Amino acid sequence: MSKIKQSLAWWCYGRDGVSPDTFFRVAKQIGYAAVELLPRELWDAARAAELVIATHGGHASLTNGLNRRENHDSIIDEILLNLDRAVQYQIPNLIVFSGNRRGLSDEEGAANTIAGLSRVASAAESKGVTLVLELLNSRVDHTDYQCDHTEWGVKVIKAVASPRVKLLYDIYHMQIMEGDIIRTLRANIDHIGHIHTAGNPGRNDMDAVQELNYPPIFRAIKESSYSGYVGHEFIPKGDVYDAIRSAYQLCDL
Repeated sequence: MSKIKQSLAWWCYGRDGVSPDTFFRVAKQIGYAAVELLPRELWDAARAAELVIATHGGHASLTNGLNRRENHDSIIDEILLNLDRAVQYQIPNLIVFSGNRRGLSDEEGAANTIAGLSRVASAAESKGVTLVLELLNSRVDHTDYQCDHTEWGVKVIKAVASPRVKLLYDIYHMQIMEGDIIRTLRANIDHIGHIHTAGNPGRNDMDAVQELNYPPIFRAIKESSYSGYVGHEFIPKGDVYDAIRSAYQLCDL
């Protein structure tokens, strides 16, 4: 079994006076391979700390996404610009979003998302960067978001049929929407380009008072063909450095 490459989503941890330089240094010492979702001004510091920037946003809006054709031109312009930035900083993944339904059927939303991603798939392939369509829950955190079930996301990815267009499977969000995490990961791992974690409920630490049993989940990922990053995206209840150290050890089976 291969070792899981672990990442940290900066927005969860870069708060309460946490120094970016100290955070990057400690993360590297713990064993983290990457950080992600960094503001642009921290990219150079992360790379100087020998950390990969695992993900960045492919386009700005989460709610106005690829599920509406009138959004495609502006979103594609953003994606093309960010592909060039990703190449410059060796960022392997750009996150893209379906957008909210706003009355749109799942069938029409999927068709529109497929059409939009198909327009940029060849560019992503030529740049060697993967566009990852994020699965989010529409019950608690992102009301009305359309890509809220794995089946819908996989349908889109299969139709685009590009090795550089995959899903961002967020365990926290999919626990809220559908559960059955291990079976879903095993069945769809070839369509997943990035994974996020957090405890549920609360999006906090992956500890003993939340409902997900993470060790067998990580074991299933490790036993699969998955070679991407697992990014921890939880809000610590206590000390940031204790939290990221515990998360690393939990995932480092």
